[in-house]
Amino acid sequence: MTAIAVPATTMDAEPFAARVSTGARLHLGFLDLTGDYGRRFGSLGLAVDGFETCVRLRRAERDVVSGAEPARTLKLLQSLKDAHRVSGGVAVEVVTAIPAHAGLGSGTQLALALARAFRNLHGLAPDTRADAAALMRGARSGLGVALFERGGFVLDGGRGSATDVPPVLAHLNFPRDWRVVLLRDDGAVGIHGEAERTGFAKLPPFPAEAAADLCRRALMQILPSVAEADFAAFGEGISAIQARLGDYFAPAQGGGRFTSPSVGSVAAALMREGAVGLGQSSWGPTGFVFARDAHEAEHWAQRAREIGGVAVAIHAAREAGAEIA
Repeated sequence: MTAIAVPATTMDAEPFAARVSTGARLHLGFLDLTGDYGRRFGSLGLAVDGFETCVRLRRAERDVVSGAEPARTLKLLQSLKDAHRVSGGVAVEVVTAIPAHAGLGSGTQLALALARAFRNLHGLAPDTRADAAALMRGARSGLGVALFERGGFVLDGGRGSATDVPPVLAHLNFPRDWRVVLLRDDGAVGIHGEAERTGFAKLPPFPAEAAADLCRRALMQILPSVAEADFAAFGEGISAIQARLGDYFAPAQGGGRFTSPSVGSVAAALMREGAVGLGQSSWGPTGFVFARDAHEAEHWAQRAREIGGVAVAIHAAREAGAEIA
């Protein structure tokens, strides 16, 4: 039967049998884009609160989708039915969705939430990594899968020749007091899809010495600083990684370290005033600055609002994975 999208109100009277909600993530940087040792990418990432994708499923006479992101959801649903060879209709409601193409991992979280709810609805055993591979998520980063499962702060090991989803090498709880101030340009869209693939293809080879520095910073500066709650070292390390990657990706994103000129302008002003841990999540346009506690976060948030041109909000780390019912 043909799948359709309908307004959410048309399904309110029907009970839903499976529900999954999951949060957003920040992609804090790749580590090795050269692949000289047989693996590429490798990523640092953090799950954050304040954004949520929530899906509800029930059996139905035909496939029906309501709520946010209907076209993307219909495509994912068909892929799941094909992968599991399941017939029969499914009604899906996307109750809430992480902003799309904002650098917050919306696509992977929607795919994994839908996949887990689909498995629950049909009595299938959970397998997040298999779902990611089937739905073509995690092509470069394993952060979305790891943070869906556990939240927190993660380092993945990149892609090798036989990798489906990059493996998790380290998973840490993020210091409870630390905060991140997000700088959002809601009028801009991050690079994605074919434009992302084209952007990668046109970039020059990544210098091996740069990859070595990024890996060293990740292993010997950033991970230990999270484990020991050393904010100064963490902020310095994130800023350094982001600056090097921002310069490298600049030709693919308009010539600057940030996809959004507005976000870049605010970030540059905050950096001049002493802020640390600044950067852009994935291809943007969302930028960020870290703070050692809520008081400092409010200071940087207020300064960003005074400078203007971006939406500003303070977020904490999300230390739990998806909620499944």
